[in-house]
Amino acid sequence: MAADGFSIRRRILWLAIALLLGAALALVVFVLDYARRSSDTAYDRLLSASAFTIAGAVQAEAGRVTVELPLASFAMFSDDDRVFYSVAGPDGGFVTGYPELGDNLPPATDSEPGYADIDFRGELVRVATVGRLVSTASGTGWVTIRVAETKGERAVLAREILGNALLPIVAMTLLAIALVWFAIGRAFRPLTLLERNLNRRTPDDLSPVAEIVPVEVRRLVDALNEFIARLRQTTERLGALVAEAAHEVRTPLASLRAQAEVALSESDPAMLRGRVQRIHQGAVQASHLVNQLLMDATVAHRLEARRIDPVQLGDIVGEVVGRLSPDLAERLDVDMPRAARELVIDMDRVVLREMLRNLIDNALIYAPGPVLVEAEADDGAAILSVIDHGPGIAPGERQAVTERFRRGSASEGTSGSGLGLAIVARVAAAAGGRFLLDNTPGGGLTARVRLPARRATAALAALFLAAGLLAAAPGPARALETYSAPSGRTGEVLTILGTTDTPLFRPLVEGFQRLWPHVTVAYEEGETLPIYLEVAEARADPKPDLVMSSATDLQVKLANDGFAQAHEPPNLAALPRWAQWRREVFGFTFEPAVIVYNPDLVTEDEVPRTRIALAELLERFPERFAGKVATYDIATSGVGYLLAAQDQTISSYFWRLASAFGHADAQLSGSSPDILDRVEGGELALGYNVLGSYALARQAAGHRIGVVVPDDYVLVLTRTLLIPEGAPRADLARAFIDFALSPEGQSILAGPTALGAVIPGSSGAFTAEHIAALGRGAVQPIALGPGLLVALDRQRRARFLETWLEIVGP
Repeated sequence: MAADGFSIRRRILWLAIALLLGAALALVVFVLDYARRSSDTAYDRLLSASAFTIAGAVQAEAGRVTVELPLASFAMFSDDDRVFYSVAGPDGGFVTGYPELGDNLPPATDSEPGYADIDFRGELVRVATVGRLVSTASGTGWVTIRVAETKGERAVLAREILGNALLPIVAMTLLAIALVWFAIGRAFRPLTLLERNLNRRTPDDLSPVAEIVPVEVRRLVDALNEFIARLRQTTERLGALVAEAAHEVRTPLASLRAQAEVALSESDPAMLRGRVQRIHQGAVQASHLVNQLLMDATVAHRLEARRIDPVQLGDIVGEVVGRLSPDLAERLDVDMPRAARELVIDMDRVVLREMLRNLIDNALIYAPGPVLVEAEADDGAAILSVIDHGPGIAPGERQAVTERFRRGSASEGTSGSGLGLAIVARVAAAAGGRFLLDNTPGGGLTARVRLPARRATAALAALFLAAGLLAAAPGPARALETYSAPSGRTGEVLTILGTTDTPLFRPLVEGFQRLWPHVTVAYEEGETLPIYLEVAEARADPKPDLVMSSATDLQVKLANDGFAQAHEPPNLAALPRWAQWRREVFGFTFEPAVIVYNPDLVTEDEVPRTRIALAELLERFPERFAGKVATYDIATSGVGYLLAAQDQTISSYFWRLASAFGHADAQLSGSSPDILDRVEGGELALGYNVLGSYALARQAAGHRIGVVVPDDYVLVLTRTLLIPEGAPRADLARAFIDFALSPEGQSILAGPTALGAVIPGSSGAFTAEHIAALGRGAVQPIALGPGLLVALDRQRRARFLETWLEIVGP
């Protein structure tokens, strides 16, 4: 040994000490930062909870904002910190609290809490700011609520967290160093024992290592034993293959040699041709035998490797059939319905292919007529049948032919190896399936394999109120429109399931096809709730590539429940944050909820421009407007329920308006076009919460109809696009979303369809800026996100509908 040798133990020890000290230092820094962040997070939640408590008490009475602080407003704060608060009206006017609190902070513009550190009355304080949107007779705006506290308790909590963590860190570091020194000495001993064991072995000793070692080294020993076992199996299999090959090939080779020797001495040309033909047959048989022996060894090896590939049944059947020679392929028929084609079998692709190839080859070799391959799906399994009308196999021989080198009596005179059905039986057993042989009606053999399988896209259970929605929703009237590819090509089809009226949707499709002229678009129009249920329950047929809906809450629920694919359009950065969620749901229109009226039935002076004005008009003339006003039937319309839920959240006059609807015997409808038709025809005088896209498009086309974008607040929804899981042509769906959000797509939406361009700065008559300017009220977009799921809660929805129907329903 060299004199300058080094100690591995010492090196590991010093390295471990350095790492432990470095880790301890990093842990102290982390704990310090964590203590500060945890303290801020905990107390920020208390601040926002206090602010939300006050916000919940904000009321609009007699045209002014009032608030009576709940008793619990400051109950969550400690007695050591000072607490300040302020409430300011939409116009910035002081309502209550400390007037100077947060003078330099911007007013609230939404309900999300914001936090800031400011100096107030000589102390550093933390301020939480939240907003509450209120609607009064004089207008709609955000009330700003601020709650602040001094930071003394935050610092105390941070120091307490850090102090409690330091002592264990120091103690554990010292203890770890001692344990490392002791453990290093013990850790090397099992390796010495293993070295002695392996050095004593002879080359042919492949027995497992039986040394008793610690658990930590046991994993190494187990891995070594597994390797030795695999090596032993491989050696045994190689020996068996050599022995079987020597035994099975000896006879055909001897026959070939004898035939060749006789042919050498044959002078008659006809006899010589016969000898050569027999030599060729023998060579073919020997070659087939060798190939089957090699494939049998390959299958055995791959089964032991346990490689798993998700293989679609239709793909593997097509691959096997495609490898057949043309004359054999002509004799083969395949009967495989779509449900069976889409089944996925989780096993080695090569093994599955060879199993199926042997089944088909066996039928084509022994049966002179046509052969039928059938596949079906059956309760979590794929059943694959190969049916021929040949001589068949006697019942008493069927078990035997699944053993290696065993053939049935009916195979005499036909060359074969006796390995094909044995390979099939082995693969079926390894996959947890079954292999059965049966008679074909009319004569012949049916070889049937049953393998565990699953659907390519698992059926997804809807967690929404499926039973209630199905009972409430009427049967959807579906309209299917096919836009053929302008290039005349077939095969590229984009299937869209949506709720937009076909005439309004057509310009967007035509614009898309100008960029993708080889794509045919199949558009199926339906209603929001049935579409949601079909996608959630995987019942849509054909399966859509793209789902479009104005019920944004239902689209968000689909994405939230895992039924959507992610996509990142090139123009995503330009799309407002409120119109996108998780890169799975994309808003592409800008549509206000408006009031419509018939100018012949409602004078210009009577036209209600706010919700309170509409309620007062109906209350003042109940008999005149009896049966002459309509709104959505929110029990059956997804978008109608969404708009009503948003109204109830924002407006303090919502239930007064609902009561006015009830006294006026309001008509309930399932769609905006229906309300517009009846208003224009004179059957109705007023319509509420009608989608502005339909109303503005009709008005721009010269129809006699009045449209009011409310002056109190303007609810804006955006139709959304979603790529469902399992979409057959998700690539085309992504291309359509990219086009809809592109400048060209947005300009089409801002055109005569009046669907509205959601991306700011778009060109056209109906941009977001132009639509917002039609009214004087605060624009309140319905933001995509999990907040929309609150209104879909089972009990909340049931209570809301019960109250609504009690007040408004017939």
